[in-house]
Amino acid sequence: MAILNGNISSSCPQQASYKFLIYGKGWIGGLLGKICEKQGIPFEYGKGRLENREQLLADIQTVKPTHVLNAGCVTGKPNVDWCETHKTEIIRTNVAGTLNLAEVCREHGLLMMNYATGCIYEYDAKHPEGSGIGFKEEETPNFHGSFYSKTKAMVEELLKEFDNVCTLRGRMPISSDLNKPGNFINKITRHDKVINIPNSMSVIDELLPISIEMVKRNLTGIWNFTNPGVISHNEVLELYKEYIDPAFKWSNFSLEEQAKVVVAARSNNELDVSKLKAEFPELLSIKESLIKYVFEPNKKV
Repeated sequence: MAILNGNISSSCPQQASYKFLIYGKGWIGGLLGKICEKQGIPFEYGKGRLENREQLLADIQTVKPTHVLNAGCVTGKPNVDWCETHKTEIIRTNVAGTLNLAEVCREHGLLMMNYATGCIYEYDAKHPEGSGIGFKEEETPNFHGSFYSKTKAMVEELLKEFDNVCTLRGRMPISSDLNKPGNFINKITRHDKVINIPNSMSVIDELLPISIEMVKRNLTGIWNFTNPGVISHNEVLELYKEYIDPAFKWSNFSLEEQAKVVVAARSNNELDVSKLKAEFPELLSIKESLIKYVFEPNKKV
């Protein structure tokens, strides 16, 4: 018997051995809940604040989960520039809160799936743009251009001490819901000018269900969590024009020009996903995944 959004369901008795406690009711957290519903996995959203240990303990005692999924973090509104002037708020949730939850989970023998970011690297001499040489999980973060990225790299390093944590490094998330403000396609189609740099990106319609399977397999450690390969801003917009809006137009500007209109620098990199691909051989390349999960379902041309 499963509890779905407060309603009792007996449609998937084979999933009775799982019960997930999910933190974060935003875009990613909401989608995780929908996936659990679809798979018949009982779940509840955490009521406690990540920085409040007593509230987290109360959640675990009440829900009695088998696994904890953490999609709760502060990214800044409307974007990461906000973090540059709200540093203590970012530290409270993204660092102290995440560590707090990891420790509470460890004390209760629970795996914590942590939805993190791969925006902690930037192209360098050892990983040149266009080389196909991606950053591996064990490499030290080298991007320090935004306070948001600094906190994510900081907490990732500290989480290495917890053997009950699985950290997923997503990047530039894209989903079939093109209206979501956090969707990379939504972001770049709202601007007249965009940079044009190849990047690793995450098609979450494909990857989030994989993350649930990773929970079931009790996988831990750090995982680069993007689709294989890279795709540039222009390549994404060309697909958008081909499938959705033939009249769409845009122009490019340089990183130097971009720097004049943003407060914090932005990460551009390629992640090596051979570890994830070995675990899930069916994982599609970024372009294949975009066409299958994003552009074909939204096709208007």
